[in-house]
Amino acid sequence: MSSNKILVTGGAGYIGSHTVVQLVENGFEPVLVDDFSNSNASVLDGLAAICGRPLRCHALDCRDRSALRRVFAQEGPMAGVIHFAASKAVGESQAKPLHYYSNNLGSLLAVVEVMLEFQVPELVFSSSCTVYGQPASLPVTEATPIAPPASVYGATKQMCEQILFDLVASRAPVRVMLLRYFNPIGAHPSARIGELPLGEPQNLAPIILQSAAGLRGPVQIFGDDWSTPDGTCIRDYIHVLDLAEAHVRALAWMKQEARNSLIEVLNVGTGRGTSVREAIGAFECATGQPVSSRVGPRREGDIEQIFASVEKSTRVLDWRASRTLEDAMRDAWRWQLTLPNVAR
Repeated sequence: MSSNKILVTGGAGYIGSHTVVQLVENGFEPVLVDDFSNSNASVLDGLAAICGRPLRCHALDCRDRSALRRVFAQEGPMAGVIHFAASKAVGESQAKPLHYYSNNLGSLLAVVEVMLEFQVPELVFSSSCTVYGQPASLPVTEATPIAPPASVYGATKQMCEQILFDLVASRAPVRVMLLRYFNPIGAHPSARIGELPLGEPQNLAPIILQSAAGLRGPVQIFGDDWSTPDGTCIRDYIHVLDLAEAHVRALAWMKQEARNSLIEVLNVGTGRGTSVREAIGAFECATGQPVSSRVGPRREGDIEQIFASVEKSTRVLDWRASRTLEDAMRDAWRWQLTLPNVAR
């Protein structure tokens, strides 16, 4: 009988935790690994409430090969790995480049080496649309040229992808799916899990939420002089549950492949671009909560606009994002209201 265990690195993080729920709902047995440097152990309680039982979680740094080997040996055969664990803030990456290179490249190398030792055949890698840099044309397809990175974070994702392309080219016995995420937002509708940024949030959605909740001042808009319809940056915002579902589809697709070694690249977005001002408006429309904003200077590492072509992911995975931006904002606000120190 084949194993249904999936190792989920960064499994207590934002995207990881929502993917864990989808794995359980689709008959998989997730085994979580997390060092809790960018997550909180309370997420495990939320996962247990949603899934109806506690989930196995190992606290370790993914760069620690010995600790990873103990997990693989203790948990028995694994069907695959979903690798989320990474540092992920564009702005922070510019200030802490050595940390980003060490953590993001080091964790991938360690995970893949131990995977191969234990003959685990499938890897879903958490990549990013930042690998495209500022594209010359939109929407971006998987064939869009990889541009010089606009940030250290983007550079680490490009390098990680190259490592995996080279690994598969060597005919290593591993099947790899590179999922290039666009901008995940939202939360589980139960409000048991959601985005929980530690320290100063870097992404737009938690900044909007915290501003609306009275935990911070107006939303800072990084420039309103970009070459976009309203002058603010444009991104492709995808509900985190849609993104999580794509991972389960990716695992199912790889299992159907007869080849021992292959690599596939897919964009995971909605195919629609939304400006910063439009995102703020969507939150206000979905929740009835007003949000004030102010315009500041551009932020280093930001790109002007990017959104996905999702034709390939729809064709390969038979998957398409089904939730709206307003759905995501509504779910995120419901989650925000469960957090402490929220002004209601």
